[in-house]
Order: sequence, then C-alpha cells, then structure tokens
Amino acid sequence: MDRLLANGTFIGGPPDLFDIAGDCQLGILKHFGMSSESKVLDIGCGCLRGGRKVIPELNSGCYFGIEPNKEMLEAGLEVCIDSSVVSEKMPSFDNNADFNFGIFESKFDFVMARSIWTHASKNNIAKMLDEFIEWREPGAKFVTSYHRARIPILGEYHGTSWVGKSHESDEGGVVRHSLRRIKGLCAERGLTVREFVDERFDFGTQIWLIVE
Repeated sequence: MDRLLANGTFIGGPPDLFDIAGDCQLGILKHFGMSSESKVLDIGCGCLRGGRKVIPELNSGCYFGIEPNKEMLEAGLEVCIDSSVVSEKMPSFDNNADFNFGIFESKFDFVMARSIWTHASKNNIAKMLDEFIEWREPGAKFVTSYHRARIPILGEYHGTSWVGKSHESDEGGVVRHSLRRIKGLCAERGLTVREFVDERFDFGTQIWLIVE
C-alpha cells in the first residue's frame, strides 16, 4: 500500500508498516485479554490500520474510534475495511479533537492509543489519563506507545501543542517523553505504567506502554 490511499489521503505512517502496525495492535490487545465481548476505544484510529484488524474480532457495538481527521476516517471506511463487516459489527466513531472519551457514554475494557503519544504534549497525555480514569471498566488497560527521550533534559518534549500531521496540519513530526515524567503523571492519578517489550508486537522504533 502506498503512503496515500487512492483518493490521496495519508495512511498514517510508512506503507511497509501498514499491516504490521495493525497486526501488532490486535496482537497486544489479545495478549492482555481482549475478548469478543471487550469494549475497545481506539484513540486516533485514523484510516483504521488497527481497526480493520480489531473490529472483526469484537461483538457488534464493541469498537469505538476517535479520529479528528474526518476525511482520513471516511477514506478508511471506504477503502480499508469491508462494508459488510462495518454493517455487522456496528462500530461507533466520533471526530472530536479533545480526547473526549465520554462522547460514547460507554465504559471501556481497553483504550488503545498507538502512535498518539509520539505526537502529543504532556497536557494531551494528562487529558487522556483523566478520561481513562472516568470511563474505564474495573481492570481496564490503557495500551499506548511512545518514543522514549534519549536524553531526558534535552530530548524530551515540553511544548503544549500537538506535533505532526493532524486534521489541522500537513506538517510531519514526532516527540519524545521520558518514562520518569510519564510515571509521574500516572502516579498523580493513582495509575501505574510500565514499558512492554515483546518482539512479536514490535513495529518501528516505538515502545509500548501499559497503563492500569
């Protein structure tokens, strides 16, 4: 698959990782106990690189996706997943850019944010953690990924804006965060976080994080 869909929509990353990233997303969710009955919220679901793998595994009405780039999501629904699967599984989507989990009025067993914290500010991350606390089921897991800061003082992002392509920008970019600061944000909220490294779920240079 090219870096662009047929209609010119960006697919969300390198084409050689398109299938790998989706497989990894499904694999890690199943590794941590996702079942057909699990309710899964996919933050920044894009053109459904992961959703096209996860949606068929879930019962009807159990997949929820947030994607501010409406054109990207619509292209994914048209090109990346069979319409019969969408009709059968009835996923729900929203285009809010505020990381508002409550828009679906449902609680979740898993929240997935693959390649989101690699662009997000600390304020964005804090908002997602707050929403996770409010809208999680008991025992829920927040599965996300990040680029670890190589040198915490110099290599860590301290800005307040989203960095990279979005519904508002075509400019690329990524950010890095230190695990120490991520742990601090989680600890303030009574949450724990740990890195999860398993070659079966590797994609690119990002590291998985598990928040509980």
